[in-house]
Amino acid sequence: MLQKSPRMIQLWCNGQWLEVRDFTASPTDRGLTLGLGLFETLLALDGAPVFAERHLARLRNACERLGWQPELPDLREIMVQLLHRNDLTTGRAKIRLAITGGSGPLDDLTLGADHRVWMTAMPLAVPSPATTANLSPWVRNERSPLAGLKCAAYAENLIALEHAARLGFEETVFLNTAGRLCEAATSNIFVVKNGGLLTPSPASGCLPGITREVVLELADRLRIPCQACDLTTSDLHAADELFLTSSIRGPIEVSRFEERTFPPGKITHALREAWTAATGF
Repeated sequence: MLQKSPRMIQLWCNGQWLEVRDFTASPTDRGLTLGLGLFETLLALDGAPVFAERHLARLRNACERLGWQPELPDLREIMVQLLHRNDLTTGRAKIRLAITGGSGPLDDLTLGADHRVWMTAMPLAVPSPATTANLSPWVRNERSPLAGLKCAAYAENLIALEHAARLGFEETVFLNTAGRLCEAATSNIFVVKNGGLLTPSPASGCLPGITREVVLELADRLRIPCQACDLTTSDLHAADELFLTSSIRGPIEVSRFEERTFPPGKITHALREAWTAATGF
């Protein structure tokens, strides 16, 4: 008896629904050849994208910084359709929305006529309640024109993550060129000290994370003192609690940073519960 082949995952691209094998991009697309592109990664719960409007607003702002004016349909509605088409209407899923620069001259950032806007969705496992992190030997350039953009040129993050994994850590934390705390490779970072919350300011070069933004709002609602400011490695080592935030995992406590271990923290737990209530998960 012939076995039924698994159904191909569908994606959405430039207004069309495609099987993965039918997705194409120009070999001269600068997103493919040079990393000139933007992306957003969203959590979806039971068939609904989480904080979609915030992600789309960030993408629009990033496009404006590059001088792009792509014609975008109702992307939130397409996300919902994408989840349904891929049978991802229960449990957790990850949506990835991306836009490439398309073909064009190297000295002109204008979107090429063959640029791609596309979305994929995949099932997502429940994250572990805690993670580990080290200090990366590389730094972020807070004065880079890409600072604060979720850019397709992501190899730097992957190299830093691979280096951390070889040392037995799951995440890695960057300082910037001024020696100030910036962010982790795939997340933002928060320091808890003396009952208050500290996190690097956007001037550090960090990505303005969606979950970072939500956690700041939740901390204010819970009357937890919070400040975005300059931080150093001394603040990391003197912290009472450390946690990371990402759209896929929410607030995740750091159980070990370098050689120091942290017990479960009350403030991290309170913010995790508040984030869970806000997302409905």
